[in-house]
Amino acid sequence: MKVAVLKETRADEHRVALVPQGVQTLIKSGLEVAVEAGAGMQAGVSDDQYRQAGATVAGSAAEALKDAGMALLINPPETGALSGMAEGTILVSFLSPMTNHALVKALKDKKITAISMEMVPRITRAQSMDALSSQATVAGYKAVLMAADTLPKFLPMFTTAAGTIRPGKALVLGAGVAGLQAIATAKRLGAVVEAFDVRPAVKEQVMSLGAKFLETEHDVTAEGEGGYAKELSEEQHQKELELIAAHIADADLVITTAQIPGRKAPVLITADMVKSMKSGSVIVDLAAESGGNCELTKAGENIVAHGVNVLGPTNLPATIPVHASQMYSKNIVTLVAEFVTKEGELNLDFANDVVGPSTVTHAGEIVNERVKQAVGA
Repeated sequence: MKVAVLKETRADEHRVALVPQGVQTLIKSGLEVAVEAGAGMQAGVSDDQYRQAGATVAGSAAEALKDAGMALLINPPETGALSGMAEGTILVSFLSPMTNHALVKALKDKKITAISMEMVPRITRAQSMDALSSQATVAGYKAVLMAADTLPKFLPMFTTAAGTIRPGKALVLGAGVAGLQAIATAKRLGAVVEAFDVRPAVKEQVMSLGAKFLETEHDVTAEGEGGYAKELSEEQHQKELELIAAHIADADLVITTAQIPGRKAPVLITADMVKSMKSGSVIVDLAAESGGNCELTKAGENIVAHGVNVLGPTNLPATIPVHASQMYSKNIVTLVAEFVTKEGELNLDFANDVVGPSTVTHAGEIVNERVKQAVGA
C-alpha cells in the first residue's frame, strides 16, 4: 500500500505528519511512502532526507495521492486534498469531528475511512498514539516561555548587590497535559506556582511538580470520560470563579488550558478579574481557538486590557516544529501499526479498542456514535 504524506497548507503550520524515522518504520512494515515536495522543510527535514529514508518525493499533493491507499496529515484536509483522495482511502489526521460537521459529511460522501487523532481513546496502551497529549506538551512549554518573554519582570529569585528580587508568581488553570507541562516549565524558570483543576485526581501530580494545588471547601469537581473535565453546574462554576478571583490578583503570569471536547471553552477569567491584576501581568490563553478561558481573549491576537497582556496564541505546537513533528510522527506510526500488519496488509478491525473509537467515517457511513450524534444535532 502506498502512503501519502502531504504538505500542510494552514498558514501558521510548520510541522509535518511524518519524519524520516517514521518513513523507515512504515517501509519496514511493507508500505510504500510518497512525500509531497517541501513537506518537511519548515520542520527541519529536507526532501533528500526523505529520499535517504526510502521515500519517494512527489512534486505535488495530487502526485503524492495518486494510487495512495492512505494519507497522513496534521490538520484537517482542505477541499483540494480531499478531492484528490480515491474512494476507500484511509485518512489519518486531526479532524475536529465533533465541530467540523461539513468535513465529516464530505468524508462520508467521499467514502473515505477517516481516523481522527482527537478520538484516540485515553487508555493506557494508547498513550504512545495520543497526539493530543504530545502536542499539548509542546503548547504548555511554549506558553510559559511566551509569558516570561512578555512579563516585564524576572521569574526566578535573584540575590544581588542591588538587593533581592522576589520570584514571580504563576497561576495555571487546568492541570491536564498542557497545564502540567506549564507548571513544570514555570518551576524550572524559578517561579512560585499555584494551579487549579476541577479534577481532584490531578492534585497529586500538581504537587509532585512543586506547585500548590488550590482547593475550596465547596464542591467544584467535574471529571468526565477518559480523564477529561466535564462541564460544571452554574453553581459550581460560580464557586470556581470565586476561587480563581481570590488568587489571580497576586499572579504575575496566568496560563489557562481548560477545554471540554466538542464544547466552547469555559470562561475562567472575567473582565473584572483582569482589571484586578497588576499592571504588566500576562495571561496566555491556550483555549483561544475554542472560545478562550479569558473573557477578553482574542484568538490569534495579543492585546493589552487594564494594563494586562492577554495573549491568545493559536497552534502553539507549530512554533516548535522539529520536536512537535517528531512526537506526532511517533504517534501516527504507532496508530497505523494497529491496522496494518507487519507484512503491510490492511487489517481494519473495528472491534480493536483503539481503531474502533478513532474511526469517524467508513464505507460511506459515520461510524462513530459520538460524532454521529453531534452531526445529527
